[in-house]
Amino acid sequence: MTHAIAILLKLPVLRGFFAPLSNRPLLRLVPLAALCVTLVSAWTDKAEAAQILDRGLDATLVVYTDDSDEKFLGSAVLWRDGRLAVTNAHVVKANTRVILRNRAGDVVVARVILRDDKRDIAVLELPGAVLGAGLEPSDELTLGQEIYALGAPLETASSATRGIVSALGRQVLASVPVRYIQHDAAINPGSSGGALIDAKGRLIGINTRMADGSRLFVGISYAIPAWLIERAIAGDLLPVPALGLSMRPINRRLAGALGLEQGKGLLIDNVDPSGLADQAGLQAGDVILAAAGRILTTPGELAFVLDERTGPVALIVLREGEEITITLTFGTQTALIDDDGADRSIAIIRAYDLGRLGLQMADDGVTVDIISPVSPAFLAGLNKGDRVLSVNGQPATKELLETLKISRPIVLLVRRPDGRTTHIAVDPWSNGKGTRPIKGGNVLDPEVVIF
Repeated sequence: MTHAIAILLKLPVLRGFFAPLSNRPLLRLVPLAALCVTLVSAWTDKAEAAQILDRGLDATLVVYTDDSDEKFLGSAVLWRDGRLAVTNAHVVKANTRVILRNRAGDVVVARVILRDDKRDIAVLELPGAVLGAGLEPSDELTLGQEIYALGAPLETASSATRGIVSALGRQVLASVPVRYIQHDAAINPGSSGGALIDAKGRLIGINTRMADGSRLFVGISYAIPAWLIERAIAGDLLPVPALGLSMRPINRRLAGALGLEQGKGLLIDNVDPSGLADQAGLQAGDVILAAAGRILTTPGELAFVLDERTGPVALIVLREGEEITITLTFGTQTALIDDDGADRSIAIIRAYDLGRLGLQMADDGVTVDIISPVSPAFLAGLNKGDRVLSVNGQPATKELLETLKISRPIVLLVRRPDGRTTHIAVDPWSNGKGTRPIKGGNVLDPEVVIF
């Protein structure tokens, strides 16, 4: 410290400042010495911050498709010892392998070993710690603390922005049990999957989304907390169930019209045929008052009740003025990445069959008889009465469709009831929202929550 002060005193601006005081009592120099200490401390803090950012950027990766195009997908971050990387499910999309590149230019092909589409988490397995060490996770968060967002916004690799934690525990999607970290560090398309670190260089989350409806940064950013990612890697998260249920909270207008208590319960708009909610006996017009003994006022509360389930969940339902009990049961949900015979210790990427696509076929096995109005198949363009002629160019038969497992987007050739034929691409992993009508609402209606 003494050496640093001596260096500062040699600077012309400070030497001129101290010169008039050279013959004054030593006591009067104490505040000036404190100033020197403050300047040195600030200088040291900046150097340490730069080192922390360097370590964070060394662990931050850019994600590309593993094909001849090497299309840019987004960002990722090395986890702990560097044998795993974490990112968002919407970054890797349906890819089972991706290319990772660090800021030194080193490249490796990584396997997607976990993808939780609802929580938007993906885990990548590297062939060893070949890109260096990763970041250690931390759940120490306080409102207003300084944070840094690292990633490749707008494809500009190795970028860092600074901000503060704006809010904790934000539930952005009412049907998804995730409490996001809200912050104001600038992120943009391409930042998804990148690290959010604290001032000590610890990983506190991965950047995931901006404020709804915005294309570029408007001051509100969201990150998935690191503790939730750690639970996902450990296999400690239940699959988010698809109930086949659309509902809305009871606002003043609905309460007045239906004779209900404002702010209490969830009004069911639509129940998909053969979904879990339909199988349990729920109907459009029912009001779910409570789940597992917890009074419901918002759809988000139901999401967390289902996330904490240890078995069937009892619902208290108001139907035609009477309270009844309906029990939701959940079957075992298998999860596949791709049927390539590889041994995986972690695998939470869902493979779809026709039922999960929202379809029921007629007796001939190839004609659509029932279709859910909020299903991937319906949003892709399929309708009741369509006859499937081929799947990815392979002639469609009843046996083929009954055993069909879809682990990536497919193309169907269908014949419409009027005799026309057309190709329809079905991508269950697409993040785009459809605009086709739901009974009693629309998928773009912000009051309607789809479970």
